[in-house]
Amino acid sequence: MGLLAYLKTQFVLQLLLGFVFVVSGLIINFIQLLTCVLWPFNKQLYRRINTRLSYSLWSQLVMLLEWWSGTECTLYTDKATVEKFGTEHVIIILNHNYEIDFLCGWTMCERYGVLGSSKVLAKHELLKVPLIGWTWYFLEIVFCKRKWEEDRDTVFRGLDRLKDYPEFMWFLLYCEGTRFTEKKHQISMEVAENKGLPKLKYHLLPRTKGFTTTLKCLKGTVSAVYDVTLNFKDHQVPTLLGIINGKKYMADMRIRRFPVDEIPEDEKECANWLHKLYQEKDALQEHYHKEGTFPGPTITPPRRLWTLLNFLFWATLLLSPLINFACGVVVSGSPLLILGFSLFLIIASIAIRRLIGVTEIKKTGSSYGDEGAKKQN
Repeated sequence: MGLLAYLKTQFVLQLLLGFVFVVSGLIINFIQLLTCVLWPFNKQLYRRINTRLSYSLWSQLVMLLEWWSGTECTLYTDKATVEKFGTEHVIIILNHNYEIDFLCGWTMCERYGVLGSSKVLAKHELLKVPLIGWTWYFLEIVFCKRKWEEDRDTVFRGLDRLKDYPEFMWFLLYCEGTRFTEKKHQISMEVAENKGLPKLKYHLLPRTKGFTTTLKCLKGTVSAVYDVTLNFKDHQVPTLLGIINGKKYMADMRIRRFPVDEIPEDEKECANWLHKLYQEKDALQEHYHKEGTFPGPTITPPRRLWTLLNFLFWATLLLSPLINFACGVVVSGSPLLILGFSLFLIIASIAIRRLIGVTEIKKTGSSYGDEGAKKQN
């Protein structure tokens, strides 16, 4: 292990990274709160400002992936599809198998200039998560409880508001509803068997209601659906803790573009289209497991300096006073000050660990498999 790789695994450095992210996030959230006064007078200005504020926060996580861990993302797609990236409103369908699948999606958003305006249909519990949920609230993210009777009006209102969004947006949908685990997969395939649907090997049965509703509400706004199938070289199982420890992963993403005009408008036919899409995604994963690659031409878009420069800005702004304060505490020799500062570090490390826990597969809560959850669309 080289010196740089060793340093990346040290808790103190990781704590400083977390400190910059958390404190900058709180500052950004406060500024976002102040921008609310603009909404009644100039909604589009409010949106443009918050798009850039959210970029300043999310790009720090992308920086960890691209610059800290050096993870590489290779796209398997054609040139015509790549030329459309960042020039249209789209719906993204991504498989939900990995702890960092959202980060791989975000790094593609960043490289094509839509990170700040990226959207997601998120579970309501995330609204309560500091920084993540708060930032999403100001970005007009649509939160749902995954109970259609309760979500109907909220989802329709939220999606309707996005029709005049001034920045090109990529709207991410995890149609499987929850992250893949063997237990959830077994339950999902029982549902597929009961409904007479083909079984999937690498995915959960997609929940069609979110997709059909989003497509219907954003008809005339989004021009295409991007199907993204993600996997990692050498059977790697990436984690956010691995990224923080500087571990490098090799991500491969098969991307297919479907114009909205080619997708059936009828809800039942649209649902069938989605089921067929997931059968194709399963075939792509089977090909990857056998061959180690996806079919088609490849492109590796270069990482941009903006994520690194943004992090260095916040690190310079926040770490200098923190280090000066820490030195002052040590020099003072005051047991009370030293104890107080130590307590602060412990609380900060616990808070950062809790944020990381939101992404962990073994800790992601889900009602998948409950009687109510089994009633999939």
